[in-house]
Amino acid sequence: MSQPDWNRIAADPDFAALKRAKKRFLIPASLFFLAYYIALPVLVGFMPATMKQEVFGRVNWAYLFALSQFLMSWILAWLYIRAAAKWDKMEHALLAKLGHR
Repeated sequence: MSQPDWNRIAADPDFAALKRAKKRFLIPASLFFLAYYIALPVLVGFMPATMKQEVFGRVNWAYLFALSQFLMSWILAWLYIRAAAKWDKMEHALLAKLGHR
């Protein structure tokens, strides 16, 4: 297999579409993750009484929110895997079009 011509790949409109598709997912997902992650200390700092309220048993809102971060991370990972599979197909199609696969 020959080495890809990176300049030709970079100039191809399908490569630009691949980069746009990645940005469309990665930027919002990263911002959401950061906002969700930072929300817990912010809420505990600004709304301590609310975050101390027990939801069920001895579990309060702060613990519940902290545990929800695990779920949120798994969901984001699952969404990323789905999006990355589409990007892989786009990449394979681009390389096949340019004669590299």
